Amino acid sequence: MNDGEAIEAAARALEAGQLVTFPTETVYGLAADARDPLAVARVFEAKGRPRFNPLIAHVADLAAARRIAHLDARALTLAEAFWPGPLTLVAPLADPEAVCDLARAGLDTVAVRVPGLPLARALLARFGRPVAGLLAG
Repeated sequence: MNDGEAIEAAARALEAGQLVTFPTETVYGLAADARDPLAVARVFEAKGRPRFNPLIAHVADLAAARRIAHLDARALTLAEAFWPGPLTLVAPLADPEAVCDLARAGLDTVAVRVPGLPLARALLARFGRPVAGLLAG
């Protein structure tokens, strides 16, 4: 399976509410559609993660991040300097429907990241929505 086929298969799995693993520049992530509370619950269950500990919303680019998070001037400066890359920003939630309550642990903020690895960004761009994830290992 080539990268394009793998991206397509992973995007279809996310659309079906399944979990996927995807590479970032630092780790492999375990992720689900950030809007789907049942899929997000499976991420928590698979890792034994307490539900009060929010997940990171991974997005394809800064524009996608701005759709889900209110990034102030300082956050934008950081994002422009370090994204794509291993920087997670926590900001007020802009769109409550983009990242389900469970993924945010009920908070009014969202942790958002644009991964540096092109393959991860290609998956996120193809899927077109945030994926909520954490370290797979």
